[in-house]
Amino acid sequence: MAVQVPLWQHYLQAIRSRGARRAQDFQRAENVLLTVLEHVHHLDPRFLVDYSRDLEAFQFALRTSEEPLHVEVPLRVDADALLIEEVGAAEAGDGPAPCRLGVSREGARPERRMADDVLSVSSEGGAGCRGHIAPSKVLRVLKDLLVAAVVHCRHQGLVTPGSLNADSLEEKESHLSLLVSSGWRTIRFNIVPMVRRKLGVPALERAQWMRGFPEGSLKRIIGQEAALVPASAQHWRVSTDYLLTRLLGALGSLPGHRLDGLSILDRVNHESWRDGGQSPGLNFSHLKTVLLWASALFPAPEDWVELQGAVYRLLVVLLCCLATGNLPHFVYPKRNLLSDAGLDLNALYQRVERFASQPEASLRIHVTHLGRGPPPRIGNGVKALLQLPASDPVYWATAYFDVLLDKFQVFNIQDEDRISAMQSIFRKTKTLDGKEC
Repeated sequence: MAVQVPLWQHYLQAIRSRGARRAQDFQRAENVLLTVLEHVHHLDPRFLVDYSRDLEAFQFALRTSEEPLHVEVPLRVDADALLIEEVGAAEAGDGPAPCRLGVSREGARPERRMADDVLSVSSEGGAGCRGHIAPSKVLRVLKDLLVAAVVHCRHQGLVTPGSLNADSLEEKESHLSLLVSSGWRTIRFNIVPMVRRKLGVPALERAQWMRGFPEGSLKRIIGQEAALVPASAQHWRVSTDYLLTRLLGALGSLPGHRLDGLSILDRVNHESWRDGGQSPGLNFSHLKTVLLWASALFPAPEDWVELQGAVYRLLVVLLCCLATGNLPHFVYPKRNLLSDAGLDLNALYQRVERFASQPEASLRIHVTHLGRGPPPRIGNGVKALLQLPASDPVYWATAYFDVLLDKFQVFNIQDEDRISAMQSIFRKTKTLDGKEC
């Protein structure tokens, strides 16, 4: 095991060596985009500029993958004065249902000034409703403003030549997509109009999930405003992207290798499991959710002291999710993030299990790292063990995942209570269908 430590550390150092450059690239690209959005606000004060994006650069530096980045553009409206009309019933744990945002005829001044260019008039709204704010109309107005702002900023020399091209602006159902060059790197931003609204998040208020996060951080974060973003041409939905990024930032304030483990898995995912980004597979949001669950399931500081052990705490959670075909949303756990991802979960599971069993091949980034690696850490039967939470949710607990860590030979905790709980689970799972696990 001692031979593997330098390999993990060397791999992490290679990722970190690029982190500062990636953060600088992001900052330059974001400055260009903010300049454009400032002119959008000048043209139409209904669209505000959100400068509280310090965590985005931090998150971008953690990543190897080049997925689009989301930028939310707040709509100037008093959301508490809007008429929130839910569409359909939401099941507990699955999150709020999509909704329509109605504008009252007797609303506050900003709502009375809401122009018809973003309103959809419907007889279903009743006599007290002027109409509903339609995401499709908001996107159309915002697109025209962005085109005008890009042309203005380029002609006035407010942005670096070559950093922007209005032709790259694309309109999607729920966002606008714009390419911004920061020199050597081109970053795609998904620009999303949003309405801020105060919302409670009951799933995060459960005490058992608060132990793995800095004291008081969850209460502060869930006490902030959530965002309503486009769900369809007429409907809005609650977005938890900003909230989850804040949780990720809170984990970064803790000692240990939580974020390092995330960076390593994102790099391995990009380079090995997705063939350098050429194949479909997991995205950074999937892996971020895995880290949040791992932090809740392994709240003890000693779980994150060793780099290799930190990576395997993410791996056992990820493998369990792939084996069961269910990655629960951290805020709304009945929402399965793998259900509509269009992935071959069996093939993906095989790749992740292969890495977990013999990670050395994927960690070698230099010719000096070549050579015979250790034997596989696991044998046959582990997938049946990983599928247990699908049949009984009681297994979604620390003791069960401690058993998995022991299977991968990385359980190094000395706490007697945890060892006893793990052994109790192990006795129950020693054989499945008559086969040794």
